[in-house]
Amino acid sequence: MRKIEVVLNLASGSVSETAPMEAEAILANYGLSARVCASSSGDLERCLRTALDSGPDLLAVVAGDGTARAAAEMCGPDGPLFAPLAGGTMNMLPHAIYGARPWQEALADILENGVERPLAGGAVDGKLFLVAAILGTPALWAPAREAMREGKARLALQRARTAWSRAFSSRLRYVIGDGPRQKGEAVIFLCPTASRRLSDDEQALEAAGLDLNGALEAFRLGLHAAVGDWRDDPAVDLGLCRKARVWAPRSIPALLDGETVQVGSFADVTFVPHVARVLAPPDEPAGAEKAVMMGVANSGAA
Repeated sequence: MRKIEVVLNLASGSVSETAPMEAEAILANYGLSARVCASSSGDLERCLRTALDSGPDLLAVVAGDGTARAAAEMCGPDGPLFAPLAGGTMNMLPHAIYGARPWQEALADILENGVERPLAGGAVDGKLFLVAAILGTPALWAPAREAMREGKARLALQRARTAWSRAFSSRLRYVIGDGPRQKGEAVIFLCPTASRRLSDDEQALEAAGLDLNGALEAFRLGLHAAVGDWRDDPAVDLGLCRKARVWAPRSIPALLDGETVQVGSFADVTFVPHVARVLAPPDEPAGAEKAVMMGVANSGAA
């Protein structure tokens, strides 16, 4: 790698003002230099576009999942290598690729030992996700958790009441691939990056329909996720798919890589086989899918 571009989001709240100097120092240890764009004013898209227009061999981004997803789309399958490093709140994609560790450690590791891996994903009505999509009432709890994280207790309580009022009462209908029509409280789609059952080159999403009829079953699912394989829970209906359909009597709550999105009462889910090329460690970390399923179980049991 001769030309490296680094984009950092200083406005994320988890990237320090010293991050540009830290990135330059890490690269210098390997005899490399990079142009660093540190944004604190919401001009991340301009930074990304300028970085990619320069034709780099590697684009490293220290930001949240939304920026990482946008950068992956901009790189594309034929663009430069891409390294989405943890610099946001949830960091689902960085943790799925590099494990739950600081971005500085992950950057040094891939400069020393990194290998190219294909990054596949999925889309819900054209909206990309790279780790997991959750459709159904468990997604309603995310806004309440976000409000609590921001210290907005009253707003968190209002959102929690809304989530609780719809829990176990608004069931989805769904078809995975060419399978039969089924129903449940939620449907989860895991990308190869997150699923420990799928390899990076497997051309499918792992789909899991959840038929949870109450808090007790959600607790049981959480127990399976914590101590074993959540796939063994009787409430889980599994399948691999490149396409799926999900519908409900009203708008479907949805989380894509931990972020709330607007979905209507009918949604098409498709597999996106090659979003970008990532520079990743030779050994894949474990735990991304467990974090997703524990979040679903905790939401349902709340």
